[in-house]
Amino acid sequence: MSFPPGSQRRFPAALPLLFLFALSFAFAATADGASQDNGPSSPSCNNPSDLVKVKIWVDGVEGEDLTGLTASFGALLPEEADKSPKLPAVFSNPLNGCSVSSSKLSGAVALSTRGDCDFVTKAKVAQSGGAAALLVINGKEELDEMVCSENDTSLSISIPVVMIQKSAGDAVSKSMEGKHVELLLYAPTRPIVDCSVLFLWAMSVGTIVTASLWQEFGTSEPTNDRYNELSKESSNAGPGGDDDKEILDISAKGAVIFVITASTFLVLLFFFMSSWFVWLLIVLFCMGGVQGMHNCIMTPIVRKCRNCPQKALNLPLFGEVSIVSLVVAIFCLIFAFVWAVNRQASYSWVGQNILGICLMITILQLARLPNIKVATVLLCCAFVYDIFWVFLSPLIFHQSVMIAVARGDNTGGETIPMLLRVPKLFDPWGGYDMIGFGDILFPGLLVAFAFRYDKENKKHLANGYFLWLLVGYGFGLFFTYLGLYLMDGHGQPALLYLVPCTLGLCVVLGLVRGELGGLWNYSPESSSTKNPSGGEA
Repeated sequence: MSFPPGSQRRFPAALPLLFLFALSFAFAATADGASQDNGPSSPSCNNPSDLVKVKIWVDGVEGEDLTGLTASFGALLPEEADKSPKLPAVFSNPLNGCSVSSSKLSGAVALSTRGDCDFVTKAKVAQSGGAAALLVINGKEELDEMVCSENDTSLSISIPVVMIQKSAGDAVSKSMEGKHVELLLYAPTRPIVDCSVLFLWAMSVGTIVTASLWQEFGTSEPTNDRYNELSKESSNAGPGGDDDKEILDISAKGAVIFVITASTFLVLLFFFMSSWFVWLLIVLFCMGGVQGMHNCIMTPIVRKCRNCPQKALNLPLFGEVSIVSLVVAIFCLIFAFVWAVNRQASYSWVGQNILGICLMITILQLARLPNIKVATVLLCCAFVYDIFWVFLSPLIFHQSVMIAVARGDNTGGETIPMLLRVPKLFDPWGGYDMIGFGDILFPGLLVAFAFRYDKENKKHLANGYFLWLLVGYGFGLFFTYLGLYLMDGHGQPALLYLVPCTLGLCVVLGLVRGELGGLWNYSPESSSTKNPSGGEA
């Protein structure tokens, strides 16, 4: 990446985030919490592994629902709570459930810990004791699939078998101390498509459209520094401006270095992920979000009020500062602070999306692709990066590095904020549909280039590239979510679908129209004197 003269003042907080955005390249959604443990398939051992809701009552008072996962054997649970009985909970004795229990299990939900024998043995012991269901408490905070052993090819397990997390088991155990506990198990189905995906699709496409058109909206004011209006000195650059001096041109070499650096950051996060590391990312996100939000608010204000008298204050470090800009900056700081404090609240996704969208709009103003040659290097490297860290990294690290980082393993419940998320409205399990900033920014750089190219070469929508690449991006997101559902919710590398639908479409259109050479070697500085289709391939 090359830095034009005079541009460094505008980038200090934004550039570090360009590297951190790589952490969320791949995610339209994260994988489900169940880990794979394939076992033999037989007529009595081929049940789907479904998520289970475990409702709990302590002395008649309903508590917070727990989550479990069904075994590949045993009876199926009803999909509705009113079709499942409320049963007393009893711990097996011995607790591992591997031998006949001295506790009375008849008509109850037997609870046992994982280990010392296989799952089928535990189920047989519980069933022989008259238990109506078996709840296996895992020794860790995951839900592993319970499959049959190689010797269990013919089973007669007629009770449902469910695994719950260690923390859930601890909660049940604590509740049972001198109290009567009842459990109800059922497995509600998830909708094939949640309408939250439509909102996420609209936000992603809308961000790219807004960022592309923002250039048309904002760059026509040569006498104002739209990004850092906090300092009035920067607004006196004079006409003819310094727009070109405020742009970060991405080079082919810089694109390769960027992806290598992003991979290094990702591995470091994978090995050293902790709550304090995520807090550092949250601070950086807030810094970039404040700058982006300030830019997005001040740009229309400056444009509409460019001839209005401006009162100013003289502040240390900042010099002469516009009062309007200072008020907006304070508002943005308060907004980011409130979001950070309440980031675990159910409504925090709204603030996170606002900060994220403003940040991405600003980034797409600061960075640009000069031609399709650089776009090809950047997007192809990102394409390989995405696929490797989602699908191929388990061959080396025994799990998907990208999914582990996005899921926030070992962070104490904290998650990386560099993504847009929308709550699932009709999913009984709740959760969020998500997309990483990288899946918007990288195709967005190409779409923004197409808009500039069409404008400078006076192309209309139909014979230009902007509209077609925007449509391609929309279809790419659609294919991403289609792949997500076909893969049963397991994380998908979104750039696997987005790069062919944007870069691939641009190359095909350029070939068909005979303009690929001009796109490949295009230079904004020479566009006025050079035939756009006359460059060398």
